[in-house]
Amino acid sequence: MRTLLALLVVGGRRVVGLGEITDALWTERPPDNARAAVQTHVSALRRVLGGAVVHRGGGYLLDVPDDRVDLWEWERLIAEGRRELAGGRFTAAERALGAALELFRGEPLGGAHGWWVEAERARLADACLAAREGLFDALLGAGAAVPLPELAALVERHPLRERLRGQLVVALGRAGRRSDALAAYQEGRRLLVEEMGVEPGPELRAAQQRVLRGEDEGTAAEPEHVPHPVPGQLPPDIADFTGRSAEVAAVVGAAAGAVVAVSGKPGAGKSTLAVHAAHRLRERFPDGVLHVCLHGAGSAPLDPAEVLGRFLRALGVPAAEVPGLVEERTALFRSLVAARRVLVVLDDAADERQVRPLLPGGRDCLCIVTSRARLTVLEGAAHVDLDVLDETGSLALLERIVGAERLAAAPDRAAEVARLCGHLPLALRVAGARLAARPDWPLARLADRLRGQRRLLDELVSGDLEVRGSLALSYAGLTEPQRAALRLLGWLGTPDFTARLVAALLEVDVEEAEDLVDGLVHARLLDPVGLDGTGRSRYRLHDLTRVFAWERAEHEQPRELLLAAARRAGDRWAALVEHASGDTRTRVLRPGPSSTGPDAPPDWLADVRANPVAWFEAEQATMVHAVERLSELELVDVATRLAALLCSSSFAVENRFADWWRTHDAALAAARRADDRAAQGLLLAGLGWLRSEQDRVEEAADYYAQAAQAYAEVGDTAGQAVTGLLLSTAQREHGRLAEALATLDAALPALRAAGEPRALARAAHSRALTLTELGGLDEALTECDRARAAYEALDDEHGVALTLRSRGIIHRAAGRVAEANGTACGRSRRCGRRMTG
Repeated sequence: MRTLLALLVVGGRRVVGLGEITDALWTERPPDNARAAVQTHVSALRRVLGGAVVHRGGGYLLDVPDDRVDLWEWERLIAEGRRELAGGRFTAAERALGAALELFRGEPLGGAHGWWVEAERARLADACLAAREGLFDALLGAGAAVPLPELAALVERHPLRERLRGQLVVALGRAGRRSDALAAYQEGRRLLVEEMGVEPGPELRAAQQRVLRGEDEGTAAEPEHVPHPVPGQLPPDIADFTGRSAEVAAVVGAAAGAVVAVSGKPGAGKSTLAVHAAHRLRERFPDGVLHVCLHGAGSAPLDPAEVLGRFLRALGVPAAEVPGLVEERTALFRSLVAARRVLVVLDDAADERQVRPLLPGGRDCLCIVTSRARLTVLEGAAHVDLDVLDETGSLALLERIVGAERLAAAPDRAAEVARLCGHLPLALRVAGARLAARPDWPLARLADRLRGQRRLLDELVSGDLEVRGSLALSYAGLTEPQRAALRLLGWLGTPDFTARLVAALLEVDVEEAEDLVDGLVHARLLDPVGLDGTGRSRYRLHDLTRVFAWERAEHEQPRELLLAAARRAGDRWAALVEHASGDTRTRVLRPGPSSTGPDAPPDWLADVRANPVAWFEAEQATMVHAVERLSELELVDVATRLAALLCSSSFAVENRFADWWRTHDAALAAARRADDRAAQGLLLAGLGWLRSEQDRVEEAADYYAQAAQAYAEVGDTAGQAVTGLLLSTAQREHGRLAEALATLDAALPALRAAGEPRALARAAHSRALTLTELGGLDEALTECDRARAAYEALDDEHGVALTLRSRGIIHRAAGRVAEANGTACGRSRRCGRRMTG
């Protein structure tokens, strides 16, 4: 309880996170139920302090008036003393610092234990010594007597502390002990040279010069009477900063003592936003601005100890007095800024562990952190997430760089440049810089150069701005499996996907794939786009990230491995489509040989079969792209199979004619390049079916003729026969009845020889429909019964229902109304069973 109370007291009014409490209470091995244990200690502390311990934002804070906590009063008096001393008001400074030192009685944080307490005690002891130095400065400045014995004893205990020794030199000189003063200086110089290898700093040398000049009163030469250093490390503001008003307001509106964490994908403008907001805030922080790039996205993030060393030196700590341990540096840093108003900007952080030691902790300080990852476990932080700009913001940024006149002259091309840059601020800035450097270029020229994937990232380079380099930093920070997943996703280029695609590409289980996807999302190289209709999370690559990943795949992986991964993905999609569509009534086109790879896992098949409509809706655009990409890669067999399966399932049922054309056109082009006549036959038949569905019977007949020719060349009589069946259906549906019957009768022998049961069932039914329209009702009834028996053998309730419907139509045409009624009731019962089944 004492240690917990000490932690909350030192935290001031800052929320102390659960992780920080756990680390402080249990040095090495926290209990498994650490959260519950902390809650128990908090409850016990509340019984003593009442409602003073408040739970907020994932941690706890102490909510009591300032004057009830001696440490807070001490810090207030120290801050007051420093301000008075910096302003040359020595008597007031002496009064405030003297009152502060009176509060420092015994060992700080008595009764508390652990490594954290020891580090905090060291910090407080160092702060107390600094306060005594301030008091000696105030006495010297006011011309009052300095307690020489106390000052000499402190110098003996801290022989390398130059400020303290300089005060002793001045005080001895003022007391008329010039030789002792110079001897004290020489002893200090000897120790510094022998132990540290450095000469005395300007403060100690100034004290020696004052004694040598015989100055025994006044303060002109006392270096400690000048204000403490005010660091100004903020980079220049961005003159053409545009948009992001809500995000800037969120940072600028943060309360003192807060931590604001800005996150976003590479090139989203995190650093620009942080610097711009910091310039808006700098007047609120008169004690200075500290800024550092932590290089968290690269392979060598800065060590917090190194950063703390920089901060301490910027705050006026001599290099010789910077502690060695990171815990001691953190304690000293927080002590120095505790009573100051300092703004700290930590740019490009790797993770929470890198950031925590660098947080100032002062109640009047503000810390802005940027990171590609969302620092979700940074206790008490307010989060600002940056996405890409919208079109309006993108054009506004280009206009600021290029000029309104130039954009107004070609608004369509300006919008295209913004789109090709993926609306990413870094890419837009690079594109704008290139246009600004080439006033002779029309916007159309840059748009033309950006359209080619192979040159896109080459074009987005201007000076030291480079989109590829920004992405490469994030890529370097990934594990090799994560890099492999990113490469293959970019190389395949699907518009959106689930983790199951990663599992197929890498031949890993779904759990491992989900872990890889989570890592890419954390690195902001993958964007979640929400849940699909099956309840699975879907993801998307930003256009420029996809191009970068494609480049890495081309450079880092053998092509045969890339092709094998693409084939696995295509085979997996084909297996799922086939399983989802089952024995679809439209499937008479044979999709070619099944995959030689392993089938989809049983749980995948069960999920798809549970809701095939939702699955098709979620995956359709991805599979259309997959057929086009597989065709581009000359994987003709898998591209053809997937295209054929799609047109005999979702495309035909939902009239997705544009997608149907895209897949078949792409796969047919690949089959022609490979001179694969069997694949051409299947795809040409699919295009004939498409044109038939669109009531373009002449085009359908032409495609069917081409398909039959391709099948004939490879000796596929069954393929020829199925093509004839499809052609006859098109002819019948467009009133060419005699021609349809002749075409069908010509195909029947080959269909029977091939033993295609579904095609034979459909042929019998089609023949029945044609004969009905020609008036051959008795023969039509026989064919209808034959079709019904075939569908029953296939256990196809829908096919049986269709034949019953046709039987009713035949009876009605023959004037047999009662028989037609009975057939209709049987059809209704079967359709009902089908729907409920």
